[in-house]
Parts: sequence; C-alpha cells; structure tokens
Amino acid sequence: MSKNFDRSSLESLLLKRFFFAPSFGPYGGVAGLYDYGPAGCALQSNILNIWKQHFIMEENMLELDCTMLTPYDVLKTSGHVDKFADYMVKDNTTGDIYRADHLVKNVLNKRLQDEKINDKIRSEYENVLEQLDNYDGEGLDEIIEKFNIQSDNGNAVSKCELFNLMFETQIGPTGALKGYLRPETAQGQFLNFKRLLEYNAGAMPFASAQIGKSFRNEISPRQGLLRVREFTMAEIEHFVDPKNKDHPRFDEVRDVKCVFYPAKNQMEGKGTVTTTIGNAVDSGMVNNQTLGYFIARIYLFLIKIGIKHEKLRFRQHMANEMAHYACDCWDAEILNSYGWIECVGCADRSAFDLTVHQKKTGEKLVAQETLKEPIIEKKWAIEINKPKFGPTFKKNSGIVQSYFENLLEDPSVKYPKSTKDIDKAWNSEKVLEFKKKLEENNGSCEITCIDGNKYTITNELVSIKEIESKSYIREYIPNVIEPSFGIGRIFYSLIEHAYWVREGDEQRGVLSFPACVAPIKCLLTPISNKDEFTPVLNDIASKLRALNISNRVDNSSTAIGRRYARNDEIGIPFGITVDFQTTKDKTVTLRERDSTMQIRDTIETVIDLVDKLVQGKMEWKDVLANHKAFTTQEV
Repeated sequence: MSKNFDRSSLESLLLKRFFFAPSFGPYGGVAGLYDYGPAGCALQSNILNIWKQHFIMEENMLELDCTMLTPYDVLKTSGHVDKFADYMVKDNTTGDIYRADHLVKNVLNKRLQDEKINDKIRSEYENVLEQLDNYDGEGLDEIIEKFNIQSDNGNAVSKCELFNLMFETQIGPTGALKGYLRPETAQGQFLNFKRLLEYNAGAMPFASAQIGKSFRNEISPRQGLLRVREFTMAEIEHFVDPKNKDHPRFDEVRDVKCVFYPAKNQMEGKGTVTTTIGNAVDSGMVNNQTLGYFIARIYLFLIKIGIKHEKLRFRQHMANEMAHYACDCWDAEILNSYGWIECVGCADRSAFDLTVHQKKTGEKLVAQETLKEPIIEKKWAIEINKPKFGPTFKKNSGIVQSYFENLLEDPSVKYPKSTKDIDKAWNSEKVLEFKKKLEENNGSCEITCIDGNKYTITNELVSIKEIESKSYIREYIPNVIEPSFGIGRIFYSLIEHAYWVREGDEQRGVLSFPACVAPIKCLLTPISNKDEFTPVLNDIASKLRALNISNRVDNSSTAIGRRYARNDEIGIPFGITVDFQTTKDKTVTLRERDSTMQIRDTIETVIDLVDKLVQGKMEWKDVLANHKAFTTQEV
C-alpha cells in the first residue's frame, strides 16, 4: 500500500456518498455492525452477480438457500461448539477486551515503525508476525510476556482464554431447543447432500453453492468491514471422489500464474513463490488438481472485479491454524491499508463433515460408483438361528438382537431376515472380537444388552461365518473442496484498490471501479438545468434502462466540472452530457471517468458504445481509435 494512501479521506468519501455507515448511529452505534447505502448495495450486488456467473453458471453448480438458524446438535457434531473460538485477553486495569493475536500484531507493527529499532529486534518482531496465525494460547502468552505487550491504555493484560464466536439463541418459546445463528453457510449444504446428489442424478463430482448471511460474535471488531459480526458469505462445496481429485477442466487454468506463500516458507522466514497453478500442483505444493483449479478460478474472479494482481497472494495455512476439518487450506489474501487480509479461504475439508453427520444421525451420506470389475472382499458375519433364538429369549428377542445390530458397520441398518442381505454391513473387527469371546468361554458367553440385563449366547443360537462378498458398486463418502468468500472484505479491499485522487487536486477523489462492478454505469447530465434538456435526458435514460444499464441523472445547478467530480466519487465510469448542440443535431458527449477524455457522436451511437463498454466488448482505447477527442466541456 502506498505511503501516500489516506484512509481517513477514503472513509470520509464512503460516508459522504453512503457506501456504508455504522448501524444505529443516532444511538451511538454497535461495534462490528454496518448498514450499506444505495452505492454500497449496488456495488455488492454487482460483485455477487459476477460471482454467480463466474462460479455457479460456469460450473453448473446447484444453488441453495438454507436457514440461518442452526440447532445445537448440528454445530456440536461439526465441531463448532467446541472449537470455533479465538483467544482473548483483558486489560487488567480497565477490563477492556482484546483479541490476543490482534493486540500482538498491532503493538509490534507500531514498534516496527520506529526507525531507531535495532536489526535483531526488528527481525524477531517480523518473524513473530509472519507466524502469528500458528500460535496457540500458550504461545501467545509467551510472546505477550517476552515482548511486554500491553493494552492500548498501557496496562498489563491477562492470560489468554478461549471465547466461542457463535451467537447463541433459543428456538421456540420454551428455550428447550438451543441453537445458534450460523457462523458459516456450509452445514446446510452438507446436510442436504443426499437430496443434492439425487437431484444431480447420482453423478459425481458436483458442487453446491450458497450466498447468505453469517454471524460471528467478534471479540473486538476494530477494522471497519474487515472484522464484523454480521456479514455476507458466498460458499461452494465441491464434492469429489477421495480416490480421484483430478479436475476435468484443470488444463484450462494450468498456465494461470499466482503468488503463493507456502507454510514451509512462512516457518523458515522465506518469501513468496510465483508460479503457475500447473507447477504448484505438479510439485505437490498444492495438494490436488481440484484444489488448484479453484485457486485459479478464485484468482481470475478477483482480478475480473478489479483486485490488483500485485496486491494478491495465496497463503497456505500452517499446522496450528489449520481448521479442525481441513487437510490443506490456502487463503487468498489481499493487501490493503490494514495489511494482508484473508478474503477467500480454499480448503480441502476431506470427508470430515459428511462423516461426522452420518455417524451422528445414521443417515447415509455416500456416493456410489458402478465398477467394471467387482470388489471381492472376505468378511466375517453373524447369522442368528431364529428357530432357537426366539423360543430362548421370547419377549426379549428384540432386545438381544439389538446387541448384534451394534456390530454392523452402519447402525442405521436393522437386522434383516437373512445374513446374505447384510454380509457387507458387518464390522469384521467387532465380529471377530465377539467370536474370540465366544471361543474363550467354550462356545458360551454373557452379553449385556440395552435393558441393562445379561443374556447368555451359545454356539447353538448364533453362527459366525467368513463370507466372500462380491460387489459391482463402490460406496464412498465424498471429500469436499470448499472455496469460501468473505464478500465484505472483498468489497472493502476493492474500494481501496479503486481509490485515488486527481493529481494537483486532492479534493477530487475517484473510485476507478471496472464497469462490470461499478454501482452505476452511466451519468446523465445537462450542460445547464434548462427545461428543454429534460425530454432528451428522459429518452436517453429510458433507452439505457432497456439495455439493463443503470444510470443516474444529475441536473443540479452546480457547475458541470463539480458534477463530474462528485459522480467520480461514486465510481460511475461513463457520463453522457446533453448540451445546446444536442437540440440541434441529436449529438451528445461521452466522458470516460479515469482519463476525463470525451468524444462526441449521435445519441444512438453513444448509447451503443456505452452498452459495449459495460459488457466488456470494447475498451475506451477502442472508442478513442475511432473518435476525435472532444475538449470543451470539463471545467
């Protein structure tokens, strides 16, 4: 980020033009909550529309819209109840709360700004900051003590303690059903896997996608839209065969070049690596083709909406920061005035989510593959001798039988009429344990059943057999590759990357959004506010709307140059000006925001040019190649 970047000026512009503002301002606001204004809503909507086209449409993803309320049991199973937490510390004097790693980062970064700091200490600080995400609570405590990290008030802070980030609530009036506002949109997608697979005619691999609100009760949100308590996420869950994580379209992105920051380099204090996605996957730096494919697609999306290449990198998670469900994860980090900020996570979640939900609920969350050659397995199975089993246990037969159902691989499978039907369902290890128990007691042993009573089982009541199983169907729990987008962070980083000021006039801020994401595409303004221009402006506005080109009419009495300037602050890329010449020959001027250059042509031609420019079918340089510059209006 340029040393000349003035964040306070940008923030003033964003408030003035109402991109976003703190929520509940008249009541003093609430940290970490923001309202988006008209320009912000339009910008976010355009980002999400491009996201949908780039991912959902391009990849034929299955879109979902799941509830934001999540029962306790779901998030307990997923691990969020126990592990979705950050370390916090308290100011021992004032009681102010800080997120521990953020306090360390802020203090050390301030110290590094001191030019008098010696090289050894500077190197220590930089090394800590590079590995900060890898420290647990004990490690953070050691750093705080070693470097005498104090609160903003200059006071000592407490030891680290974990704070769960989920908002707890109750579902229903009694409070009996505990729940949370969802911390991510993923769980609804996992729990609908079976329906999604059926909708997709059983075909693998496939991806689901969801855009929606998530909630995290941040400890001390202090970085605007980068650290908030309610935010929009866009998440993809790509379900893939764990034995084949190749991607059929990988060659399309093989030559995409990205900046990578592997975990090994972070630990060793080395720099980034710039290479192609193909090399990153072939060398093993990126785990598999599907993970690499999505890293490339994430890169292309961010560049398309206006994120600068030189301020974008992919950083691999280190061991201690890796989520409990992930076997590999890369963050797309964007450089802005707050430093390198994680904006997209791309994780290989392995089979964790579907596995734990299947185990908890008994619902089979598996995919199937038809094989050319059968899988032949030898397994141990138990067969109940029903003519003797029933008379022996009488009314308790079902209770005793349930003991053997617990020896099945899948507890949801009930004991059928014939062992032949469930030979593939037995857990051979459990069966062999029971067989050993039976043999050690001369063919008779006691078992304890669910009613708490003991029952005697003999060789006459059950037989244990080794069975050869042959199947042309392979069942497996899919792995999941998950790209997860923090839309608010991308939104803010994009604004910083687009912001600049006119040389020699620091009062004229400009937001140079690409036309595809600009909140409004075209400004319509008359040279003066005379009534004779109104019908022409209305006609042009109507024709632009028919082409789905958003436009804004500014017919105020302010000087034309000032009107251009304030609309540049919203990021409007093109402006059509109606003047006295228009009433004579139906020509207008077309102005480009960044260069302020203009051309003149007929209304129909200019509208057609704007349409092509907005759709990306033409660039401004192409317009200039066919039109003489018009230079008399901007003042």
